[in-house]
Amino acid sequence: MVSAGDVEGEPPRDAGSDLAAPGLPASSPLRPEARDELLWPQLQALVAIGRLGSFTKAAQRLGLSKAAISQRVADLEHHLDQQLVQRTTRSVRLTDAGQRLMEQAEPGLALLNRSLSEAREAAGQPRGVLRVTAPVALGRQHVAPALVDFFERHPALRIELDLTDRLVPLAQEGFDLAIRHTSQPPDTHVATRLCPSRALLLASPSYLGRFGTPEHPAELAQHRCLPYLRPGPAQWFFERRDGPRDGPRDGPREGPLERLRVPVQGLLRAGNSEVLRDAALSGLGLALLPDFSARDALRRGDLVEVLPDWRVVGFFGDAIYAIHPWSSHTPQGVRLLVEHLREVMGGGFAA
Repeated sequence: MVSAGDVEGEPPRDAGSDLAAPGLPASSPLRPEARDELLWPQLQALVAIGRLGSFTKAAQRLGLSKAAISQRVADLEHHLDQQLVQRTTRSVRLTDAGQRLMEQAEPGLALLNRSLSEAREAAGQPRGVLRVTAPVALGRQHVAPALVDFFERHPALRIELDLTDRLVPLAQEGFDLAIRHTSQPPDTHVATRLCPSRALLLASPSYLGRFGTPEHPAELAQHRCLPYLRPGPAQWFFERRDGPRDGPRDGPREGPLERLRVPVQGLLRAGNSEVLRDAALSGLGLALLPDFSARDALRRGDLVEVLPDWRVVGFFGDAIYAIHPWSSHTPQGVRLLVEHLREVMGGGFAA
């Protein structure tokens, strides 16, 4: 389904020369007697609409205009003499016939794309377009800068980098690779661990000089905190071992685990770690940040770690992963990019 803002009417039949199927005059719709092997572009458009639920997103995915996508669907419906897509003022969805056709055609299209990819790889230099999604802060600070050297090594590859904190479904939205900050990568995909990561409680020296340095998580309830914007009340979770205690003859062992949940509040909540980092730098409060957003400020001494003996749990992931859909053949470009990011980020983000 799509929102009312994504409603698209059917364009004129003469929307442009790029709308005709291969081998047909640009001004002519696809005739019912046309050979089925001419229908690959039309099937590709139908699959994209079925997966993305939108003419706009399908057009963006295929690098075409909305008019071209709509024309291809109309040509396919005309060729098969049945409706495949239902358009209303508020939604776009496949009919039962369209859904069946999409499910039957999609594996063949995937096989065709894989065959072409393998043929290109056999020819030597990797080429093509990789669609990659990553969180905003991680993508801006670490993924995008790492691409400079990657393009030096592989100048025939192109990357479309989509930065969003929304967890997009890879196959449905046509992404080849996702960079995710998580503790549990999905077992339905191939996940490569790029580096460890951890959450840090930080504040500026000016804030600590003004309001004091908390020595226990419970004291945070009396401090100005900068929580991440998530549904429900803001609360942070901490854990700490009580320290070594007497154990068996082979040496000391750690004491019981202490866990705390602390409700927090402050002047600002935001859904981006860069915004919270900058607020902490300005002395607005204590911020809980992933290490990749805080590393440079920590190195400069502009931020200071608070409660270092306590571990923040259950908020950010404990590693950065590269995740891609499972396939019997991983595209060479995906393999090369994952290897490059692991090489660049493998050391983690310790200050």
